[in-house]
Amino acid sequence: MSRYTAQDDPLCYPGTQVLKNKAGLRDQDDLDQFETLMFLTRAEEDLPSGDLDFIHYRKIHHHFFQDVYEWAGEIRRIRTGKGNNWFCYPEYIGPEMERLFAELAQENHLTAISDLEEFSERAAYYISEINAIHPFREGNGRCQLTFLTMLLRLSGWELNEDRLNPEPFMTAMVASFSGCNNPLAQEIRKLIDDPQ
Repeated sequence: MSRYTAQDDPLCYPGTQVLKNKAGLRDQDDLDQFETLMFLTRAEEDLPSGDLDFIHYRKIHHHFFQDVYEWAGEIRRIRTGKGNNWFCYPEYIGPEMERLFAELAQENHLTAISDLEEFSERAAYYISEINAIHPFREGNGRCQLTFLTMLLRLSGWELNEDRLNPEPFMTAMVASFSGCNNPLAQEIRKLIDDPQ
């Protein structure tokens, strides 16, 4: 699993990059396995209800990671990045997520879009923005994919995870960080089951 660049992080065990966790695991591979197991277990349950706003998004994160981290569902408090890209600074996360979800609500959560290409483009915009904000210390990608699934279902479509090819999808996510959303829109479109 790719590691993040982060400032001194009080959420990590001293002298390590391993996040403090409820199981007390201090080996990254063990933590990764435990986190995946707990995530998959919670994925079998119903998601928390809500209004597809930032509060709801935080509830989704808490749902998936409540067995692993004390801070599940809480906004990230340190500056962090991946590669040469720094994510939104913590002091701006709340306002930026509120702005983005207000914009999404103005678009009726994309439910009025009947064209899959257009839907994919708009969904790519929102997923790329959430990714750039990166509201949580860990688990952002899984929440983004869950959120995309929820948006699709609201519009009557289904996401086919079997078609997810991690390498090009990650490359598209990196491109979107620089404002190029077309590759991400194409990757999202590949995941949507066409009802025709």
